[in-house]
Amino acid sequence: MFSHITIGSNDIAASRKFYNATLGALGVAPAEVNAKGRLVYATDTGRLIVTRPVNGQPATAANGGTIGFAAASEQAVDAWHAAGVANGGVTCEDPPGIRHLPTGDLYLAYLRDPTGNKLCALHRVKA
Repeated sequence: MFSHITIGSNDIAASRKFYNATLGALGVAPAEVNAKGRLVYATDTGRLIVTRPVNGQPATAANGGTIGFAAASEQAVDAWHAAGVANGGVTCEDPPGIRHLPTGDLYLAYLRDPTGNKLCALHRVKA
């Protein structure tokens, strides 16, 4: 459904450290920096782009927005969360763990990145 997601950052170096660690825990290669200084994380299923806002204003987190990353296992979710906390992220919501939903169980964790963007790593638990 999505080709890419772009988020703003006020500190590209802090964002690079954070996203290289958290996305690395999910098997994503470190960022490539494009000609405009944007961080580009690429997989076969899409792109995450981290950039200073084009309008020159400070980056702000989306109030009510969450970006979710697919994780292959519960251990990958835990590794993602630990990497985020160790690299400038802040845990938010409930601790990592199972959420029982009518549509099936999910194992997930939430973080805020150095700019305050809300992120989630999610693994769909097989019944």
